[in-house]
Amino acid sequence: MRFLFIVQGEGRGHMTQAIALGQLLEKKGHTLTAVCIGKSERRQIPDFVYQKINAPIYTFESPNFVTDKSNKSIRLTATISYNLLKWKSFKKSLKELDTIIQESEPDVILNFYDMLAGIYSLLYRPSCSFWTIGHQYLVDHPTFIFPKKSFLKRLIFKFNNKITSIGSDLNLALSFQPLPQSGNKLHVLPPLLREEIRTLEAKNEDFILAYTVNPGYGEEILDFAAAHPDIKVEAFWDKKGAAQTYQPLPNLIFHQINDKLFLEKMAACRGLISTAGFESICEAMYLGKKVMMIPVQGQFEQSCNALDAVQAGAGIIHGSFDISVFDQYLQSLTEADTFPNSWPDQFEKMFFEVVGENTSASGETFSNYSFTVSLNTKLHS
Repeated sequence: MRFLFIVQGEGRGHMTQAIALGQLLEKKGHTLTAVCIGKSERRQIPDFVYQKINAPIYTFESPNFVTDKSNKSIRLTATISYNLLKWKSFKKSLKELDTIIQESEPDVILNFYDMLAGIYSLLYRPSCSFWTIGHQYLVDHPTFIFPKKSFLKRLIFKFNNKITSIGSDLNLALSFQPLPQSGNKLHVLPPLLREEIRTLEAKNEDFILAYTVNPGYGEEILDFAAAHPDIKVEAFWDKKGAAQTYQPLPNLIFHQINDKLFLEKMAACRGLISTAGFESICEAMYLGKKVMMIPVQGQFEQSCNALDAVQAGAGIIHGSFDISVFDQYLQSLTEADTFPNSWPDQFEKMFFEVVGENTSASGETFSNYSFTVSLNTKLHS
């Protein structure tokens, strides 16, 4: 089969998921024809994405968040206004996507939560299958728990989900923990982790790892590290113009985003302090590391992520990068509290079961699958 990915370029998680799935598809004999990544002035696509994806990569202007002056919290009204004013650019992006898709001739377009992908599905109605993948789609599962007093934010979040999945044949919901399947269109799957993490040996060295999506949080980390010189911290950010390694204090080192180094540090740290992005939390859980999550202000999705992760036993939620709070939490744990999570190891089996149930080919048995692909769906209908 031929797959084309459309990937939201906000943060690291969707891009690392695309890398992982691309490697898995290639291993199974499928073809990744192209990867289209939504870009903005606020974000720089990390070099490791270009190095690890074995397919042509295209970038296009896509809706993105507007942050406050400190580059921390999300300004929702400003975000909506800014993106509405850029509609002409997004219209051009849709035409660019259509050209790439027509030339690539995929059997499946797989959307990693980019809004324009859903709008493309609505306006251009591609003849191939259109699938979506992400933790966000888990909100449609009957067991999902939302933060209290969040009715309006919940509606906006679900509306955004609907836009990204307009016309979708399948919504693949990644989950921190196993959940019963719900409905024909929604499929619950394990986290999609890169193969490299499975080769790492978990240790427990004397430092706390910090990961921040918005570089404005770097000031908080610097302040708390200065106030607690006895606690060692290594942090990753994507601050433009910063050196690859920057050590402002004896107990604090900042690294520019580097996928290999980040995973190595994850395997070696005592625990992870992070904004509440799905992917980093899953990586920490897989290695048996506890997490203190700081949801990005104004980004309701992260509040949902954090609450869901706590339900799965990932760690605790806090309002700031307060290293001392997390240090006390880690010291209170016993060996029985920290254990690796094997749930992600089931992704490959479960994903290809879903593929087999929802694709049509020539009816032959694929040697790479443990099942027969049947003639019952609508790839080319």
